[in-house]
Amino acid sequence: MGFDNLLVERDGPVVTITISRPKVLNALNAQTLDELEQAVRDVQQDVAIRVVILTGAGEKAFVAGADISELGEQRPESARAMAARGQRLFRLIETLGKPVIAAINGYALGGGCELAMACTLRLAADTAKLGLPEITLGLLPGYGGTQRLPRLVGRGRALELMLTGAAIPANEAHRIGLVNRVVPADALMAEARALAAHLAAQAPIATAYILDAVDASGQMTLAEGCRHEAALFGLAAATEDMREGTRAFLDKRKPTFKGQ
Repeated sequence: MGFDNLLVERDGPVVTITISRPKVLNALNAQTLDELEQAVRDVQQDVAIRVVILTGAGEKAFVAGADISELGEQRPESARAMAARGQRLFRLIETLGKPVIAAINGYALGGGCELAMACTLRLAADTAKLGLPEITLGLLPGYGGTQRLPRLVGRGRALELMLTGAAIPANEAHRIGLVNRVVPADALMAEARALAAHLAAQAPIATAYILDAVDASGQMTLAEGCRHEAALFGLAAATEDMREGTRAFLDKRKPTFKGQ
């Protein structure tokens, strides 16, 4: 389907979703969130799609945050609903069962940083800046930032970023574990596509199980998590992909996984 604020491009098993509101630095308004949810649900339902790349249009911003013109109109009930709506969408991305790569091409602030944190992996251009500046608006992160940032970088660093509202450069974000890689800006999408192609060649069922197990670890004790892991390991052993992977290893060839 067509979108006003997104560009969706498919290359085999990889889909690239570009948030395209460059005049407002790709800020997230209600329509953009609705469109992004529809695009993600389309990906969820298409078994042939194995990896998603999420990026922003232009060179300045991945997503510079929420649309302030909408944000400024919120009252307590509508603000609570707005936060819950964004949280549901970002949780959908986080639990998609397929890797989602954030290609952070510029500013990733507020909701943009929260969106990136909900992705599986984060690649940042060396010109990118990331932060949660909501406190400068008299607010706090509302799309899961207070929960995901401490899990990624630790409590102390997360509190410093949120309480100061400071935006940090990509290299500092990499140093503290907020992004996985920093690459030259002009190589960002090529790097993201290469990583996506590599991930798309892996066994999709095993990939989904890894994502499931790691996500579950945040809600389980170590013993519970290990039991869950063992159960998923057993399920993976029943797949044709497991047979193909082990045969290919013994035959000294690359496996061809079919998601079966």
